[in-house]
Amino acid sequence: MSLFGTDGVRGIPGSGPLTAPDLRRLARLSAEGFLKRRPTRDPFCLLGRDTRASGPAMVRALADGFAAAGVRMVDLGVVPTPVVSYLTPRRGALCGVVVSASHNPPEFNGVKFFSESGRKASLDLEAEVESRFPGAADPGPRRAVVKRDLCGGAQYLDFLVSTLPAHEDLSGLKVVFDGANGAAAGLGPGLLRRLGCRVIEVGCRPDGRNINSGCGAMDTAVLRRAVVRQRADCGIAVDGDADRCVLADEAGRLLDGDALIALSALHLRALGLLRGDKVVLTVMSNLGLVGYLRREGIGSVSVPVGDRNVTDALDRDDLVLGGENSGHVVFRRLAPTGDGLLTALQTLAAWRWRGGPLSRTRRLYRRFPQALVNIRVARRVPLEGLVGFQAELRRAERLVKHSGRVFVRYSGTEPLLRILVETEDRVVTRELSGRLAAAFKRGAEGI
Repeated sequence: MSLFGTDGVRGIPGSGPLTAPDLRRLARLSAEGFLKRRPTRDPFCLLGRDTRASGPAMVRALADGFAAAGVRMVDLGVVPTPVVSYLTPRRGALCGVVVSASHNPPEFNGVKFFSESGRKASLDLEAEVESRFPGAADPGPRRAVVKRDLCGGAQYLDFLVSTLPAHEDLSGLKVVFDGANGAAAGLGPGLLRRLGCRVIEVGCRPDGRNINSGCGAMDTAVLRRAVVRQRADCGIAVDGDADRCVLADEAGRLLDGDALIALSALHLRALGLLRGDKVVLTVMSNLGLVGYLRREGIGSVSVPVGDRNVTDALDRDDLVLGGENSGHVVFRRLAPTGDGLLTALQTLAAWRWRGGPLSRTRRLYRRFPQALVNIRVARRVPLEGLVGFQAELRRAERLVKHSGRVFVRYSGTEPLLRILVETEDRVVTRELSGRLAAAFKRGAEGI
């Protein structure tokens, strides 16, 4: 049984591995793994969750599993994932746990684990839990006592405010904030108002069933329209657990993670803080960004998709900035993982430093036309066994060999095959992505 994807365990609550017995087993095995690596007197874990209706029941099951391993749970309530990452080392917790499926639709949920340092749980711990999981016994319901601590969000906001340069003033900015009806819906607007912004809220009325639904970083149409209608200076959108962020300029045009990294790289270098004059990007980043950074004298390290791959490369090469075009951006001097609200503040600071309207950022570099096709799959058919698809893939790779790329992978967080084609020609890009998608569907249907 495969438990862990690129970002924790995800699925449909009530189905494996998100049944109550499975969650109790998962929590007990994970707690034992953390304890083996760091024996602790009176160990406790910090837990946060997003706004999904399935969250509270999952929290109870996880609490029982942790209790079976002798670990107390401190519940921070509904908070962004970065709150747990930030507070886990500062509170001296054994580990952190987040009940969230991040950017996934409302019917999904999941569990993420963080080590005592606030970083994602190590791959070796995940492998150990996964190997023990099939034969592990359900410790059963225990009605574990869970301590509530609702001060974490306020402590985290104080930290975010402290990351802005002392001279920076956001007073007067008119900002549309889209909280994805998720974990940052209650914190984001207050943070921006505290810094002097005038805030228009969208996606800030969670009801347990509307997280990431027609709102947030995964669907920015409402945000972009609101920016234009309200004549705002910019728009900010996070996803359901607020570990990613994208912006819209004053004309309602989207700035993805690539654009935010470009702007912040220039800002940090001007301040003398861009260590190594390099950033970390994933293979999904636009080739236009890579070329622009190179011309500006800024190198890039390319890693596979996944924010853990970004943070591992940042640590390995002692760099300070990296991220994904999806909006996971890591400012390593300030936080160990991607943080949507932190990214928003650092981007606003970099923009104010540069001056002019935010739309100037879109003109930093010319994006190569990209076509990203997401195909929903019932199961992950081995791609190497699809003869017709492989022939079409080889043809596409030959065509773009010197002026683009083709990238095919199964998502690590959703039941999707992702096909990315990027070339200098928009028509060719669209044609090749369509042919690859059709070839995959024909091959998968024949199995």
